[in-house]
Amino acid sequence: MKKQIVRRSVNLAAASFDDARPPILQRIYASRGVTTERQLDRSLSHLLSFHALKGIDDAVQLLVNALQQQQSILIVGDFDADGATSSAVAVKTLTDFGAKKVNFLVPNRFEFGYGLTPEIVTVAQEYSPDLIVTVDNGISSISGVAAANAAGIKVLVTDHHLPGSELPDAAAIVNPNQQGCEFPSKNAAGVAVIFYVMSALRAKLRELKWFELQNISEPNMASYLDLVALGTVADVVPLDENNRRLVYHGLRRMRAGKALPGINALIEIAGRNIANLTASDLGFAVGPRLNAAGRLDDMALGINCLLCPDPLLAKEMALQLDELNQDRKQIESGMQQQALVELDAMQLLDENAESLPFGLCFFKSDWHQGVIGILASRIKERVNRPVIAFAEADNGELKGSARSIPGFHIRDALDAIAAKHPDLLSKFGGHAMAAGMSLAKEHYDAFRQAFADIAKEMLTEADLVGEVLSDGELASNDFSMELAQTLQEAGPWGQHFLEPVFDGHFHVVQQRIVGEKHLKLVLSMDGADRGAVFDAIAFNVDLGVWPNQAQRAKVAYKLDINEFRGKRNLQLMVEHLEPVE
Repeated sequence: MKKQIVRRSVNLAAASFDDARPPILQRIYASRGVTTERQLDRSLSHLLSFHALKGIDDAVQLLVNALQQQQSILIVGDFDADGATSSAVAVKTLTDFGAKKVNFLVPNRFEFGYGLTPEIVTVAQEYSPDLIVTVDNGISSISGVAAANAAGIKVLVTDHHLPGSELPDAAAIVNPNQQGCEFPSKNAAGVAVIFYVMSALRAKLRELKWFELQNISEPNMASYLDLVALGTVADVVPLDENNRRLVYHGLRRMRAGKALPGINALIEIAGRNIANLTASDLGFAVGPRLNAAGRLDDMALGINCLLCPDPLLAKEMALQLDELNQDRKQIESGMQQQALVELDAMQLLDENAESLPFGLCFFKSDWHQGVIGILASRIKERVNRPVIAFAEADNGELKGSARSIPGFHIRDALDAIAAKHPDLLSKFGGHAMAAGMSLAKEHYDAFRQAFADIAKEMLTEADLVGEVLSDGELASNDFSMELAQTLQEAGPWGQHFLEPVFDGHFHVVQQRIVGEKHLKLVLSMDGADRGAVFDAIAFNVDLGVWPNQAQRAKVAYKLDINEFRGKRNLQLMVEHLEPVE
């Protein structure tokens, strides 16, 4: 896929920053929509209030009653990192608040699929719960909540996914994306939603003098922010102003060595330096290891790792998660090769790109359900089109996982398909950029065509050109450890608040493949500044293009600090690389 480097537009005239803030940072922030110093204030005192959440009072009253009557509470989570951290926050806070009967249950994706289904309610009854609390799911669980109600079990839904036209008949619903909710951050992850519910519960318990009467030390809600940060980053939700505060303080706890033993173990297993941990470390190193449990086995392992108070036992579980992640990589590699063969069969060449459907679907009967989401993401990155990968389920249906591109709201697209073809999809749900669905196997070909058609309607040719957003060119004196450190500390960076990327032309001094598919480079400055030399690395390069005989290259890159054997050196992390004649 052809990519083009597009430099961000900057309007500093509309911004008001402290004069002491470096000009380069002012430009970077302004290009991301930040115009005031207040937006950059990361103090917890500026966190949004839980009072704006619709349904929060009903939710708190349910939980207060459960605590006062020592009811049995069952947390029903999701099988990804957001669901795991949400489950851990719910279990840990309720236990710290004095609940005696708190359990968690995560549907095994291979047996039950996603969410609070009637089948999961049947399993849940083995725990004899008085109250079910869903985390990171439930907003689409119409039949599941009905089954719980019929069984005499109250349900509190906490979720962040987009609701459908009908809401479940739950005792209370807290979801910033439900109609009528005035909570400003619609980008809150599931873990942030349950964190806010528990913050509201603590405030009510304080008012009731609960902690004093129960002789319990009142918990500090900041102590749960390591879990909130991990789940927020791993779920790739936009890092709006409020999410950045949550992630920033969660990272601070981790760097200070105050994280849960399970999180510390995952960081160590991932080979990351805890003192310099960044949001990208959570997203690319810690999150995938936690996710591996839900993808290949049972997310209970991940949740138990997060909740484990014993560092040695937590490390054992983290090692198991690491092994699962290695297995996941091998499975994914094989699936990706099969998908690429199919792409080749579609004659995916730059000059024939217009012949490729605007929306792509892939399916192989032996693909692994737990890895199709990653596969869809990898292919989407390669072709810059919305992609859905499917695998067989046990019930004769296909499970699909979708990943999208800017300009194509994947859940809205599925909604449009369901309206035009009501018999195609069994169920679906998700966000703008990711979604999941089920359909009968015999409907696959019809759905694939319907998806290509809706993508053609909603996208233009221009939307399919991959863009690498750049913050411009750096002068030779900007290539420094000091600037790299400043940029690192200026985050947290993440979805919709992307880490700064710069671009320029360089002379290629050296190039070689390392680790089978990564390109190690030595680059020198072009033009008048030629002579300054920098190490650089490009991950997962196209081996059909690199290495080559190119003497010069156009490069988009991030400034990074590479740590090796106690030494720290400046390194360019290559985002895009193309030979220049």
